[in-house]
Amino acid sequence: MKAIGLTRYLPIDDPKSLEDIELPTPTPTGRDLLIKVEAISVNPVDTKVRAPKDKIESAPRVLGWDAAGTVAAVGPNVTLFKVGDPVYYAGSITRPGANSEFHLVDERIVGHMPTSLDFVNAAALPLTTITAWEALFDRLGIAPDGSDEGKSILIVGGAGGVGSIAIQLARRLAKLTIVATASRPESADWCRQLGAQHVIDHYRDMPAQLKAIGLPQVDFVLCLNDTDTHFPAMADAVAPQGKICSIVENAGPLEVGLLKSKSATFVWEFMFTRAMYETPDMIAQHKLLTEVARLVDAGTLRTTVGEVLGPINSANLRRAHAQLEGGRTIGKLVLAGF
Repeated sequence: MKAIGLTRYLPIDDPKSLEDIELPTPTPTGRDLLIKVEAISVNPVDTKVRAPKDKIESAPRVLGWDAAGTVAAVGPNVTLFKVGDPVYYAGSITRPGANSEFHLVDERIVGHMPTSLDFVNAAALPLTTITAWEALFDRLGIAPDGSDEGKSILIVGGAGGVGSIAIQLARRLAKLTIVATASRPESADWCRQLGAQHVIDHYRDMPAQLKAIGLPQVDFVLCLNDTDTHFPAMADAVAPQGKICSIVENAGPLEVGLLKSKSATFVWEFMFTRAMYETPDMIAQHKLLTEVARLVDAGTLRTTVGEVLGPINSANLRRAHAQLEGGRTIGKLVLAGF
């Protein structure tokens, strides 16, 4: 089967950073599905895993943790899907990724694809939707049924993939007052289109901007951009007994002491945790994606495709990685077809 892989971790402008390769088609066992991959999207995790480092792989490593496709075969213990089912999923970071014609994935982290979407639009959703859903409803403890209506949230980095979904979930399900951050007019407009009532600039004084719009403190903060830089501002902005969640790993120590007097909470979200540790509630991601498909088909949520870059090959994947590393992407980058 065709795939895109790497053996060395190189700058993305090096043609060998991601290369077209041929690999054997895998066979599903246990609860695995064999997926015929139709479309993929690219996320910052791809660029972080591929980032230059002194390491050489003995066999090609395949990246990619966002896919939509069709079930081509099933393992003997599969109960949730059958051959021919259209599906979408993010997969597990501890296994080979989905940048290949066929891909193995545990059925417990796979969802039936929204019937109203094609593969391109479905592939833009899984990783960012799982991340946003878990961050808001599992980590921050926000009620998805609207019971927290009227409370406020600051979403730092609202125009990216996770922010694009988090704004929708926070507005349409949780019914929160949303302050999103964006640094350019086009990204600010994107946030407003998705449901943010207020947009401020994360490169400027965020606490001052919050005070200027009449929200000096917010109940929740979701950090999707540079935890180290923004932590002091988030600690200032969060309300007493409020909660901060970040999905971006820190490079240095965080001043968590800033939260003590407020009895505020800081928590991480990492959407691969359930699959990585095979937690007892691993099937929660299957249920989550099934519910998201229902919400998409009902018109409650919309896909977040920003740009379709063409077929799935090394040249287009390198282009996608380069765009993400540039830090100015709106929505999701999708590739479709081999």
